[in-house]
Amino acid sequence: MNAASNTIFGCAEEFAWLYFAAMKPVLISRHVENEGPGYLADFLDHRGIRWQLVGVDQGESLPTSIADYSGFVFMGGTMSVNDNLPWINRALDLIRQAHDAGLPVLGHCLGGQLIAKAMGAEVRKNPVPEFGWHAVQTLPNPVTAPWLGACTGEIDAFHWHGETFDLPAGSQLLLTNNHCHNQGFVLDTMLALQCHIEMTPGLIESWIASSGNELPRPSASVQSSDAMRENMGQHLSNMRRLADAMYTHWVSLLS
Repeated sequence: MNAASNTIFGCAEEFAWLYFAAMKPVLISRHVENEGPGYLADFLDHRGIRWQLVGVDQGESLPTSIADYSGFVFMGGTMSVNDNLPWINRALDLIRQAHDAGLPVLGHCLGGQLIAKAMGAEVRKNPVPEFGWHAVQTLPNPVTAPWLGACTGEIDAFHWHGETFDLPAGSQLLLTNNHCHNQGFVLDTMLALQCHIEMTPGLIESWIASSGNELPRPSASVQSSDAMRENMGQHLSNMRRLADAMYTHWVSLLS
């Protein structure tokens, strides 16, 4: 790359940084203390994208309006979207507002289930619990391809769930596997995931530690804590390819 190319690239990178820094922040809703944004926070920080964490687990309230934000992220949680919790209806309303306004929404596990329910789909018990590292199959088509980048075939993903979502009308299935058919869908500017692509070593260790003896018995769909730790670095490296592709397209929709 010559000096002129370096200059052009540097200017473009600086412009992107200034553009994102001038935007309204992304709101991230956390529902359990140790289920924060993980790798997503690093991804946003690296690009100069401002974000604001609302600790629902700490009694903080979600906003009633989307006006002050450029996008919305909903993290995981041990509760069900079908539970009678006071913040769930507000979260569903925010998702609907954001969709109507064309603002990007991203959901991880419980967050994906919130998106599905907000858009009229059912959230129910999955045929089997799914915990640990289980590959997901990408389903590229003209709608989903921009979200997948160069990721094709089977990709490592981390799982920690007993429920699943049906697909809302108009959505496109993005990821699947044998344990849970609907692993992710795209609906306009919204990405709903059943799996956890935001994981870091610290998050995984924290979840294992907090689960105590409550993890389901190991099976084809449930790994032991030792199995989750085995080759963790390689699994995370593979999954980061998927996370980078999905997060890159998601932030491109912010305005």
